[in-house]
Parts: sequence; C-alpha cells; structure tokens
Amino acid sequence: MNIFATYKTHIDAVVGALMAEGALPAGLDLTRVAAEPPREAGHGDISTNAAMILAKPVGKPPRAVAELLVERLKKLPDVTDVSIAGPGFINLKINDDLWRGALRDVLVEGIRYGNADVGKGEPINVEYVSANPTGPMHVGHARGAVVGDALANLLAKAGFKVTKEYYINDAGGQVDNVARALRMRYLQVLGKITAEDVKGALERKEIQYGGEYLMPVAEALAARDGDKWAAVTDDALWIPPLRDFIVAFMMKIVKEDLAAMGIHHDVFSSEKALTVAGKVDDALAFLEGKGLTYTGVLEPPKGKTPDDYEPRPQLLFKATQFGDEIDRPLKKSNGSWTYFAADIAYHKDKVDRGFNTLINIWGADHGGYVKRVAAALKALTDGKGSLDVLLCQMVRVLNNGEPVKMSKRSGTFITMRDLIEEVGKDVVRFIMLTRKNDAPLDFDFAKVTEKSRENPVFYVQYAHARGRSVFRHAAEMFKGADLMDKGLAAADLSRLTDSDEIGVLRAIASWPRTVESAALAHEPHRLAFYMYDLASAFHALWNKGNDAAELRFLQPEDQAVSLARLALVRAVGLVIASGLAVFGVEPVEEMR
Repeated sequence: MNIFATYKTHIDAVVGALMAEGALPAGLDLTRVAAEPPREAGHGDISTNAAMILAKPVGKPPRAVAELLVERLKKLPDVTDVSIAGPGFINLKINDDLWRGALRDVLVEGIRYGNADVGKGEPINVEYVSANPTGPMHVGHARGAVVGDALANLLAKAGFKVTKEYYINDAGGQVDNVARALRMRYLQVLGKITAEDVKGALERKEIQYGGEYLMPVAEALAARDGDKWAAVTDDALWIPPLRDFIVAFMMKIVKEDLAAMGIHHDVFSSEKALTVAGKVDDALAFLEGKGLTYTGVLEPPKGKTPDDYEPRPQLLFKATQFGDEIDRPLKKSNGSWTYFAADIAYHKDKVDRGFNTLINIWGADHGGYVKRVAAALKALTDGKGSLDVLLCQMVRVLNNGEPVKMSKRSGTFITMRDLIEEVGKDVVRFIMLTRKNDAPLDFDFAKVTEKSRENPVFYVQYAHARGRSVFRHAAEMFKGADLMDKGLAAADLSRLTDSDEIGVLRAIASWPRTVESAALAHEPHRLAFYMYDLASAFHALWNKGNDAAELRFLQPEDQAVSLARLALVRAVGLVIASGLAVFGVEPVEEMR
C-alpha cells in the first residue's frame, strides 16, 4: 500500500466535503495537493501543502485555510495529531501501527513491494543508446545505456507497458565515412599500404576514423573476401558492401557490450531499412498532406549557424508552428533527405506502432535537436503525442582524481567494456545513476571501489549484506524458528518501539511513493538517493545496537523481539533488492 497516496486521497476527500458544505468554493483544482514525508522528521509523519496550494483560489491566507482543514484532518483514520507549520504547511502524525503494517506488506510482497499501477498498462517507448555503428561504445554511451535501461525498468515497475528500443543509424554520411576508413585498414591488412599511410590519411582528413578497433574488422573482411575490393576504385561499387559489413560487425560488438552491461533491447530499428521501405517519403507526404511543408529560403540565423542551413530554396517543415525557432530543411542540396527527415519518419513509425508516449535518451551534444523532433511529433499526432528527451551530460573517468589515459582498444576514448572490465557491471550501473542525467558525473575508479559510506555502491550493498549476516546468526541462535518471510510477517511487530526502528519503518513505507514519483518524473536517480538514505538509517540502527545491547537485532533471551527485528531487517533487504532490480544490479549476500 502507498500510504502517502492513501492520505492524499483522504485529504482530497476532506477538501471535497468542505466544498460540498460551502466552506470552500466549489471546483478547486487538487492536482497539485501533495501528501509526502516532511523535510524534518520531527515535524510529523505526513506533510501536506493543501493550504498553500488552495490559498490563492480560496482568497484567504494559507494559515486560515489550514485552520479550516485541521479539525477534519484530525478525524482521518490512524491520525494521532495534526499541526500547522510555517506559513501554512500541515503536518500529520500517524499511528505507528500503520508503519508496522507496511513492514508486513513488504514481507508478503517481496521485491514486488513498490510495484504500482500509475501507468495503467499505457504503451511507452524508451529509445536509448542508439550509437552510430562506427566504433565501440564509449563511456558516454554507457551512461545513456544505464539511464535508459533503469528508466525502462522503473516505468515497468510503475505499471507501464514498456518497449526498449535501439535505433541503428546505418544510413548517411558517417557510415560512409567509416566504410572509407575500413577500406584503408583493409588495404593495410593486405599489405597494399602501411600504417603510416593510414596515419597520413587521417592527418590530411581523407578519413575520419582511425582507431585500432578497425583492424579486426579489416582482417575479417579480408578473410571473407580476399583482395576483392583492393582494385575497385568506383565508390558506388565498394562503399555499400563495406558499409554493410562494418555495420553488421560493429552491431555484433555493440550487442555483446550491452549484454555485458546486462542490457537487452526489445527492438532494433534500422534507419536504412526505414529509408529502403519508403517510410521517409511516406512521412513527408503525410506532412505535405497536412499543409506542413513548403519550398522556401530560410533567413540567415542569428548567432551560431546550424549545420543544416543553406541559403537556397529548399523543402522546409513548418516547425515554427509547433514551438521550434526556425522552420527546418528536409532535403539537402544533392536531393537526398536530411537527417531530420529520417528522424521524422522514425518517430512516425513509432507512432504507427501504437506509441503516443516516447522517451529518447540522448547525449548532451544533441540538445539543439530536441525542439525540432518535438515539433515533428506534435505535427504527426495533432499534438496528442508526448516526447521527453533526457540529455546525458559528460562522464569524466578518473583514478584518484587524475584523468585516466585513453583506451588502447579505441585509440581515442574509454570504452564501455573498459569500465566493465575494471570494476564490474554492477558498479558501473549504480554509479551512473547517482547523479541526475543532466548533471556531469565523475567516475573515479579509486572511489567507486573503496569501502566507505562515501561510496554509495558499497554503502547500499553493505546494508543488504549485513542483513543477510544477521539471518545467518539467527538461524544458529533460534533453531526451529520460522525465519521465512511468511513466518516473520506473523511476528509481534508491536515489539518495534524504538524511535529509530520506527524511522526505518517510515522509510520502508515511502518506497512505493518513491517508485511512483520517480517513474512519473522520469528520474531513476531518485532511487539511488532513496536506497542510500535507507541504508544509512539501517546502519545507524545497527550502530545503535552496538552501543546499547538491548537494542541489538538478536536477543538470545527474547525470541519475540528478535523475530520482530528480523522482520525489519528482512524488509530493509527486500526493499534494497527491489531497488537494485530496477537498476539491474545484483544484491550481495556478503562483503569481501
């Protein structure tokens, strides 16, 4: 049960009753009225902003509105006290049995505790990674991959029907460019040119990709085709097959790297396949039929010139009708479609597959692209479609505060696989979620592996492992006792009376609310903060027992209180495991 959602319903009912009686004006909007944990634990158990939100439409000061509500709120189930704080916040004190009931819910539901139905089965498409198949995935891709995967898991836990999708950018100039670089390495493998020749081509910018990672691709091409392409000079003859070869080769590596990170997409969509199927033409014809395209000349933009600006008559999309700064080109000077045209087709394809709610995870360097894609989706859906683009800021890889040298594998950057091999996928996944996606993140190898509370991965996992160790000792101490979840749910939880024990129970009970709010805000990092706070409260309780023997979890002479405390310990472990499952991280049984 989401206790906070239940009291939000109760508070709405109180306001509704006052409206019905004429004590408050009818038709008040209650959507922004909240019931949540107070900022200061000493203020109570549940805080509501109802008086603050309603003051303006009611036409009275917040405290005056609060005084109208207080007497009714005192009559709500399990409320033991109500007080007004500051300018008009209302704090409710709840009977401790309600928090003990939440503990029983955890033991009954297991890691399903916190599952919600706010999504009501709505289809939602989460597209993430979508790296160009031109080389290994780097640390920036790793962050987007983890954020997207955790968000998809979180939305599924909140009741949405989620599809995880990867868009393969296998058409366009960048794939042609990597095909040209592959040919140089292919000629090197055949002995037709030297490594110095390749280096010179890079310096002269005849090719754009030169990492050593291309050598295995070139060797595989030579093994398959021999010297078939060595003497072919017509680009139109050798670029397509080499482009197809490297896309297939790199996508195999991408999928292997994603699997090593514990990531598996439901759908891989190909830009090339969309184009070949005529879906770009269809999408633009659709917009033309709605009168949303025209041929014109764009005004020279102010400030930085967009890369797609050409001072000539060209086919344009009326993006300004949907919130963009300028109308956007759909065709290049050579007559081919722009990248944006292909993106319109891709998003139309998503809509045609039944998705009106779309989430895209992009790198921060794509920030300037957001408005045009959002404008296109509005045009495609008559404003009914919803697009949220999460931009992932850069990741700095350090060791004891010093920048880590570049990867030998890539030649120019640190790869996702480098991170996994150095610290393991669970550490990578958790650390990538300890900051909001749009904040820069430092990934310090020394700090993410140290055993201290400063390392959130260790601190959270240590709480889970400590709990498991308690159960190993309990099994020896209370032979024959039912220590399974159902047995613990039947324990006398009224024996949990210490203020810090009740504090942990309150934290456990706020897990369903955390899941719902994080899912609706598309912010999986909130779960990392929650798990850290829960672990901190648990460690504090452990330390309190070290100082006062009567507060230790296991009391050899009092099995009843021991079982109640074991129920609490188990619930903490289950909630942490529930959060780690969303993150795609395995909870540990013991720390080494």
